[in-house]
Amino acid sequence: MSKARRVGVDMSGVAGAALRSGLTAVRDRSSTLWRHRLAVVAAALLLVTAAQAEDAKDAAGGEDSATKLAKQTQNPVANLISVPFQNDINFNTGTKDATQWVLNVQPVIPVPISDDWNLIARTIIPIVNQPELFSAGPRTEAFGMGDINPTFFLSPAKPGKFIWGVGPTLTLPTATVSRLGSGRWSAGPAAVGLFMDGPWVAGALVNQQWDFAGWSDKHVNAFLMQPFVNYNITHGWYVTSSPIITANWSASGDNHWTVPVGGGGGKLWRVGKVGLPVNTQLQAFYNAETPEFGPDWQLRAQVQVLFPR
Repeated sequence: MSKARRVGVDMSGVAGAALRSGLTAVRDRSSTLWRHRLAVVAAALLLVTAAQAEDAKDAAGGEDSATKLAKQTQNPVANLISVPFQNDINFNTGTKDATQWVLNVQPVIPVPISDDWNLIARTIIPIVNQPELFSAGPRTEAFGMGDINPTFFLSPAKPGKFIWGVGPTLTLPTATVSRLGSGRWSAGPAAVGLFMDGPWVAGALVNQQWDFAGWSDKHVNAFLMQPFVNYNITHGWYVTSSPIITANWSASGDNHWTVPVGGGGGKLWRVGKVGLPVNTQLQAFYNAETPEFGPDWQLRAQVQVLFPR
């Protein structure tokens, strides 16, 4: 055999090996690609199956954990430690149509006092940013902490569908700026009652306070009622209306009542690797009745951090 023919045979052998190697690589890549596709399809099928199972559970009358926890946040006397941060933005206040902002930090701490009774401590700590509200007269501009308002509810530890709590409420003259507080010590009775039935949580919280001491010449005779209606959808989503209706019986003329009308919605989320539950909520209210220089409407945005037992 000549040298040229030997070279040709060698070259054809090299070409064949290269071709076989290329076909093998293509086959391997194709196999890997199909494995990836199958994995994606399998994951998608698992997600769809899990979602269908959860929907079937809800349809059968069960509740997902987020909805159960969301319903607890809607119960003012639930056996649940929480810290709500409630932002109230009041629009068109005073003669200057100013915007007032109030952040209410409201820790709720239940304390079991026996097998049958819980004591729930609810405290409101207001942080107020108040601009100048009037073009003339005494200054109203101020920023700081307002008067702290603790309330204590005695409530059954094992209630039925109707849940209730009663106890005292206090207002402490803790305002860091005199314009943000009453300068009086006040106290009175408080009560809460609600029903929890299926997706519904509805009830009302009421209190009445009178002043009994202090250095200011203001007198406190104040009523508060917060009705609430919640409809829980699924997966922690809900619609809600919880206006805060107040009456200042010491005010003159027709300036007693503030009556908001409105509502909004919310969602309970799980945050971080530990799944810390956080309840978020947004509501808007139009003040159908308000004092002469009170706000026309209000936006409420709340973030509530929960610590389930």
